[in-house]
Amino acid sequence: MFFKKKKTIVNKSMNQKNLDDKELIPVDQADFIKKMKDSLHNSADLNTKELQNGFTLMFFDTLTDKKMLNQDVLTRLEDANASPNEALKHITVSSTSKHKYIDDVVDAVLKGAVVVHSPGHPIVISAMVGTQENRSLTRPENESQVLGPQIAFNESLATNISLIRRYLTNPNLCNESFSLGKQTQSGIALLYMKGIADEDMVDRMRERIQTIDVDGILDSSMLVQLIEDNSMAIFPQLLMTERPDRACAWLLNGKMVVLVDGSVQVIGAPQTFIEFFQSMEDESVRWQIATFLRVLRVFSMIVSIFFTAIYVAALTFHYEIIPQTLLIPLGESRSRVPFPPIIEALLLETMIELLREAGARLPTKVGQTMGIVGGIVVGTAAVEAGFTSNILIIIIAVSALASFTTPNYMMGNVIRVLRFPLIILAGFWGFYGLMFGFCFLLIHLLRQSSLGTPFLAPFYPPRFADWRDSIIRLPIKWNNIRPEQARPVDKLKHNASKTKE
Repeated sequence: MFFKKKKTIVNKSMNQKNLDDKELIPVDQADFIKKMKDSLHNSADLNTKELQNGFTLMFFDTLTDKKMLNQDVLTRLEDANASPNEALKHITVSSTSKHKYIDDVVDAVLKGAVVVHSPGHPIVISAMVGTQENRSLTRPENESQVLGPQIAFNESLATNISLIRRYLTNPNLCNESFSLGKQTQSGIALLYMKGIADEDMVDRMRERIQTIDVDGILDSSMLVQLIEDNSMAIFPQLLMTERPDRACAWLLNGKMVVLVDGSVQVIGAPQTFIEFFQSMEDESVRWQIATFLRVLRVFSMIVSIFFTAIYVAALTFHYEIIPQTLLIPLGESRSRVPFPPIIEALLLETMIELLREAGARLPTKVGQTMGIVGGIVVGTAAVEAGFTSNILIIIIAVSALASFTTPNYMMGNVIRVLRFPLIILAGFWGFYGLMFGFCFLLIHLLRQSSLGTPFLAPFYPPRFADWRDSIIRLPIKWNNIRPEQARPVDKLKHNASKTKE
């Protein structure tokens, strides 16, 4: 207790020292204007307007709404006495603040506020009149689905928070605001449900956000790499979504949602490995269909990673596992191929990735045509020229097709990359190398965590209660317990017996 008290006293003294180092606002009007212009390096879009009654207004032309500035600030201040209290009474903008330090005034101007200085007073009033240039709400592009809401987040932090609040009209929805980036000062919002989310989890996320020291945060994908448990791992440990309904589902399960101003993706924490293969549409279809789709996605992931590697291992070392009826057509298909199976497979996988990347970077209509025509032309020409066998073309196509079933873009990229080291291991050591690669991936996943919770839950450690909404999805009336991974305070979603009645 003695050390804790001493630490508190030291922190208080440090905060007091930081406040003392701040420069107070000059009382003289000319000194205030000079200080503001020097702090903002005399920017060309910095506008200074002096009223006849003594008020001095400073704002950025490029950040303020001219109509709002004229109607709610300039017109209202023309007949007011030059004092901070009078300015507050007459300004009709909802968001106003008082400042006594010059640094706070500069920050307010940079965020789109107009600041009002009264001669002879060391207090400046700021009124937020920033422009609201937002993209209109559209359909989700990366997480499209047939059933369910058809609306996505946009780049405005305020709009994204309002979308979540429209779903969750609950006073227990907490919103904590942060500012990250020494140069960008990007707005960050941490949302969670009071009474459901675990306080220790919230404290851990809050601490990770506050301890970040970078020049700027431009997108939520950058923030993910700074707050996840192991940024060196190839597997992402936090999920991102562009769907407000999925973000609200996370909040209702006791998880947290982090939003970044200027980003259309929001972060959900904590997460498990199996959640990367779940879609929000699974909640909208019958439980039998949802279970089938989830099993199909997991099976497709296994096929995409191992199918080509098994082909290379079988042709290089283990002919005995190939059915006898398939040996003759396989031998005929490979009779003209001058490369060993490992080189053949790596060559085709690289060509597929080139076509996929070219289709993604080109304009939409050109990219689709490029992917289809390029795949057909290159594949046919490669077989006729003897660079590859037609059987491998089929295997590569199935592996590429299986990788598209993953509903999460980040996990889909991981699956694409993992195929290459496994093919190399299979080409050099056969099934022994393939088993080594599988064991390495499994151990790597077992060592991962998401915000301090096991990444492979509910399978390891086994939590049988959470299996009802993992690879399988039981009926909603039976799925009445929130996931144990988030350590929710309130564990029950609903009363199962009453729901059944």
